[in-house]
Amino acid sequence: MVTHVSAEMQGDERGALLAFVEEQRGGIRRALLGLTEEQARSRPSASELSLGGLLKHVAEVEQSWLARARQEPPAVHRDETNWHETFQLVGDETVASKVAYWEQVAAETEKYIRSAPSLDDTFPLPPDPWFPPEGRVSLRWLCLHLIREMARHAGHADIIRESLDGRTAFELVALEQAG
Repeated sequence: MVTHVSAEMQGDERGALLAFVEEQRGGIRRALLGLTEEQARSRPSASELSLGGLLKHVAEVEQSWLARARQEPPAVHRDETNWHETFQLVGDETVASKVAYWEQVAAETEKYIRSAPSLDDTFPLPPDPWFPPEGRVSLRWLCLHLIREMARHAGHADIIRESLDGRTAFELVALEQAG
């Protein structure tokens, strides 16, 4: 953990969960600070991951889980024909456009979680083969899953950024605070 998440107000479980989601989002956003589009699209390690691709992926994943919770189709349908595009900026997609989109998704996530009657409310999982048949998860599970997803990719982002220019997460926190 590079930044501190303040303790929630007594009994504010939603606030605590959302604060941890936001902390991990911040790690990914900071990894992009000061980079050119070319740097954000580059793949400086053995992995095929780029920072721009990670940004696009986490925004799409968060939106797709929010859509599932709302029992709506995701904004972008991914399957074996286009899955590879989830981890790369294509066409006229830019870091700025994906950051703006993710900010919108994040605000929608916050509003939805805060307005739900209970974190115990559940929604069905899709009928994909990797989910249990007729499975359901709670909004609490959704928040925890988003924390896990963002943290995993924030770690990837740290490695990619350090591979690009040597900047570490601590330096990027300082850069963010100075700017």
